[in-house]
Amino acid sequence: MEFFKRLFSRSGSQGIQVPPIPDGPLGLGKGVIVNIDPGLKLLLDGTSTVSIPVVQQAFAQGVIDLGQSNWLTRLYLDDQDYWLQVHSTGSRDGQVEALVLFNYQDSQAVHSNAELARIAGPQSKIGLPTVEHEGKTYQREWGESDGQTDLVEFVERVSNPNESYEVKHLAMLYTRDIGLTGRKELLLYSVEEDLEGAVSVSTSLGVTLFTTDLQTI
Repeated sequence: MEFFKRLFSRSGSQGIQVPPIPDGPLGLGKGVIVNIDPGLKLLLDGTSTVSIPVVQQAFAQGVIDLGQSNWLTRLYLDDQDYWLQVHSTGSRDGQVEALVLFNYQDSQAVHSNAELARIAGPQSKIGLPTVEHEGKTYQREWGESDGQTDLVEFVERVSNPNESYEVKHLAMLYTRDIGLTGRKELLLYSVEEDLEGAVSVSTSLGVTLFTTDLQTI
C-alpha cells in the first residue's frame, strides 16, 4: 500500500500548511511506538480477517474535528497497511468513546467525475443501507435514508515529521457483528483528495479494540 505512505508523508509538497498537531488521546502522536496485544490474533481467528501488526512506529497523525466536541484522531503506522482511529469527546485528549484498528484493503485512483460516480457515487453500492464485502453483509452506520445516502464530508489535519497539511474526505461507515462482546468489524469507504487535487477511493476493514489492547511508548 505504498500509495498511503505517499499520501500521508508528502515531504516537499505544495499547499496550505496547518499548524503542527499535538499528541492526542491515549498518548497517540507521530513517532510513538505502538504495540497491540498479539493475543487478539487468536481471538479474531475465524471471526474477522483483520490482521494484527507487530510493534510499529507511527509516521503520521491525523485529526478530524467532527463538531459538538467530538474528535477523531488517526495514527498511521510505519507499515502502511495499518492505522488506528480514536473517537474522543470533550477535548481531543478527553473521554475515549471508541478505538479501532484498521487494515487498508484497497485504493482506486479516480480520474473523472464519471469514474467517481461509478466507484463511490450514485452508480455504486456505497451509501446503501447494506453492502456485501468479501462475502459478508455490513449495515450502514451513517445516514437514515431508506435508499442510498450521501457520503459524510470532513477535513483531516495531517502531521508528519516534515510538515502539516489537510486531506479532504467523503466517507461512509458500515459495521457487522462478529460475535465477540464489545467488538465489531467496521468497513470504511473514503473518497480522499490530496494537496495536488488527486482523488482516490480507499477501502479499510477494522475491528474494535479495548484501550487495554493497546500500549504506546
